[in-house]
Amino acid sequence: MRCLVVADLHYSLPQFDWLLAAAPQFDLVIFAGDALDVGSFVDFRAQIVVVKKYLSLLSVITKVILCSGNHDLDERSAEGEKISRWIGEVRELGIACDGDNLTVGDTLFTVCPWWDGPLVKQRLEGQLQEASTNRPKRWIWVHHAPPANSPTSWGGKRFFGDVDLVQWIARYQPSMVISGHVHQSPFINDGSWFDRLGDTWVFNTGLQPGRPPVYIVLDIDEGTAFWLPAGDARYIDLKAPLTRPAAPIVQPPAWLISLDQIADPSLAKPQSATG
Repeated sequence: MRCLVVADLHYSLPQFDWLLAAAPQFDLVIFAGDALDVGSFVDFRAQIVVVKKYLSLLSVITKVILCSGNHDLDERSAEGEKISRWIGEVRELGIACDGDNLTVGDTLFTVCPWWDGPLVKQRLEGQLQEASTNRPKRWIWVHHAPPANSPTSWGGKRFFGDVDLVQWIARYQPSMVISGHVHQSPFINDGSWFDRLGDTWVFNTGLQPGRPPVYIVLDIDEGTAFWLPAGDARYIDLKAPLTRPAAPIVQPPAWLISLDQIADPSLAKPQSATG
C-alpha cells in the first residue's frame, strides 16, 4: 500500500489540481487538515463548496482520509465549541473523516478531529480508547497538530505541538501519527519532517507555496517514508532506528518519476495567434 500525504493546502487551488493529477498513483490519499484558509479573501462558504468538489473528484480516483485542522472550523456546537461541520458532510462521498476508523488491508487508520474544547477532546479520547481494543499491529493516526516537544512541532523559538497527543501516544503507541499544522518545522534548524516517540513514527509535511505542494509518500509494504519538498527528495527506513539526517533519494522509484512529469497548466505556452 502506497499513501500520498498532504496537509495545509489552505485553499491553494493549483495544489488541489496537482493532487487530483497525482492521486491515481496511490492506494490512499491522506489529507491531514487545513484544506481551507481563514485568512483568504475568498468567502469561507465558497471555499467549502469548491474544496468539497475537489474531494468528490478525488474520492472517485482513490480512497481518501481527511481530518479537520484549525482553519477548517466553520461552526460552533450547541455547547459553544468550534467544530468543522462541513468535513463531517464529506462522509457521504465515501471519505473517512473526523471520528472515523478505516481499515485498509492490515492497517487501521484513526481520523482525529481538531478539538477546541473539552467535549470534542473527550470524544477523541473515547475514539482512541475504543479503537485500541481491537487494534491490529499497524495503527496510524491522522491528527492535524504534531506532538509537543518534537522537532515536528518546532517553530524556531518554541514548540507549537499538542501536549495531550504526547500522552496519548505514550499510552497507545500507534505505529504512526500523520500531521501538519506547524508549517516551518521541516525547513528550519532543530525542526524536522519526522520523529520517533517510543515505537511511534511522527510526520509533519510542512508547507511550501506553489505547485506541487510539499508531500510525504508512505510505502507501507516496503517500510519507507519519502519527503518531497521543492528542490529536494529525502527518505527514511521505517524498519531501522531513528537516524538523522534523512538520506537523499539517489535512485527515484518509478512513481516519483511519474509525479515529476505532471504538467503545470499555468506554464503552458499560449497558442500563437498565427497558428
